[in-house]
Amino acid sequence: MTLRDVLTALLVVTLLGVNFVAIKVGLETLPPLLLTALRFLLAALPGVLLVRPPKASLGTVVGFGFSLGVVQFGLLFLAIALGMPAGLSSLLIQMQVFFTIGLAFVVFGERPGALQMAGGLVAALGVAVIGVWKAQHALLTPLLLVLGAALAWACANIIVKRAGRIDMLALMVWGSLAATPPLLGLSLLVEGPAAIAEGLRRADARTLAAVLFIAYPTTILAFALWNRLLSRYPAATVTPFALLVPVVGISSTSALLGEPFGPVEAGGAALILIGIALSVFGGRRRAAPPGFIPARPRDRRAP
Repeated sequence: MTLRDVLTALLVVTLLGVNFVAIKVGLETLPPLLLTALRFLLAALPGVLLVRPPKASLGTVVGFGFSLGVVQFGLLFLAIALGMPAGLSSLLIQMQVFFTIGLAFVVFGERPGALQMAGGLVAALGVAVIGVWKAQHALLTPLLLVLGAALAWACANIIVKRAGRIDMLALMVWGSLAATPPLLGLSLLVEGPAAIAEGLRRADARTLAAVLFIAYPTTILAFALWNRLLSRYPAATVTPFALLVPVVGISSTSALLGEPFGPVEAGGAALILIGIALSVFGGRRRAAPPGFIPARPRDRRAP
């Protein structure tokens, strides 16, 4: 990866990590499915009036919006609303790294190298250390919901890889539009008009700021940049950066929400950083394996 793309990846994971603070703040007043629907409604508007649809099939746009918007964030927001700590959620959602690498191997034949596999194992150990420690205070249902969200994120990553070189900002904007109607419908069906009205009545300036941060810097900017990186590099090179999200997420929720971050969390975070270094730098020197066929030719130009 170029230095600029590495810095881009670091910006993305910082936004995604701090995003968990905004999610927790938004859920203090709004029901989870309504908050998810508002996130993608704002992410779509006014973008759809300014950005042309991506040069991709309708199935790609709808599939991306459904995987990322309806399933991933619907499940994630619901899990946090049910009591999953925001910091722990930022950690467990990164199981998408391993789901993505596995799916990329099945779909595209992207085989990670020895150092990348070793880095994945070290990072997985770090995830396990923090996860086991935090899971002592979490319920089983929210844990399963976050793991389901991680699998949905991996599916969205594979859709992006298959789409290849398209306008990733356009995909994010129009995918957000595709996600909005089913999310609004689910909110009406599951949460009900009374809960929606009460949540909107209780919303204040703090809630609005949280929703705007979730919608624009996180959804539009961070995911557009992330998807562009995925379109240029093998999944095994890009996705390990996402393991930094729980480091930022746990640090920010600890500082701003008072969630604990002790020696166990710090030790796990260190293992994650070591794993990322092994995965990223191990992948830089590795040529594409025999028979490797990317979804589309990769574009090395910086964003």
